[in-house]
Amino acid sequence: MSADVWLPMEPEEIEGLPAGPRYLFWDGGEDGDQPFPGDPADCAVYVVPYMTPLPVRVRPLERLTNVQVIQTLTAGVDDVTSRLSVIRPGVQLCNARGVHEASTAELALTLTLASLRGIPGFVRAQQQERWQSAFHPALADKSVLIVGYGSIGAAIEDRLAPFELARVARVARSERTTARGPVHPLTELPSLLPHADVVILSTPLTERTRGLVDAEFLARMKDGALLVNVARGPVVDTKALLTELESGRLTAALDVTDPEPLPPGHPLWQAPGVLISPHVGGPSSAFLPRAKRLLVDQLTRFVNHEPLRNVILTTGS
Repeated sequence: MSADVWLPMEPEEIEGLPAGPRYLFWDGGEDGDQPFPGDPADCAVYVVPYMTPLPVRVRPLERLTNVQVIQTLTAGVDDVTSRLSVIRPGVQLCNARGVHEASTAELALTLTLASLRGIPGFVRAQQQERWQSAFHPALADKSVLIVGYGSIGAAIEDRLAPFELARVARVARSERTTARGPVHPLTELPSLLPHADVVILSTPLTERTRGLVDAEFLARMKDGALLVNVARGPVVDTKALLTELESGRLTAALDVTDPEPLPPGHPLWQAPGVLISPHVGGPSSAFLPRAKRLLVDQLTRFVNHEPLRNVILTTGS
């Protein structure tokens, strides 16, 4: 039986890996042309390298003829699901639920506070040695709408709790009730958007959410509202967002964009009222210890023939 496990970090750096498989290091290399560490046909578990170009991450997929598990280190798995046709049937695809909640929620809060309190303007004034005082809105007393209420959305609300908000509304694919309150289905978005001062996007990228934030969505947002995107760039229609930003009616804080990376000269760079960070919701000091704990747990389950966590789908099902 295939027994190789391909890891994007050195196996000796992960304490607690279960005995049995042969652990091989492969992260694609600096130039993306690192040779495979073994015969891809012997790979049973492929852990997708983190923060490497898409062509590198998916390069082995069609050659993993006996792979049983593909484990991403990202919350989203759209890079793999877009290539399901080259993956053999019966493979369990697992995401990194539990790894990025802390980092991404922190960044969502950072972007929200920085945008509301005018931090980018203060940084520009500091660079020019100007003491530029100003009055800016607080997060306190605001209504926040979280679109995408999975584990990351819940972690964002956990961090919003001390800020004396007027209201938090939650939206997910399906309606349910949580300890913090009701979660509304996507179909109720049109009635919720006009009441939100801040809309935070933390939804996965699916066919249903691609282009979700279109001209109609944005038009329903109240004047002066802030859009925060820590989800995926294609969730937002960039052209429609630019129209609203250039009119001055809305502001935005974006950790992800479409296209991405955002190329030099793109109008989004210079659009008024926008703060951009370069897709850094996940990579922080919180990532590595959580990623290692996930891998040890998943591989222990795999070796012991126990159900895996975070299974998004099984190919061919």
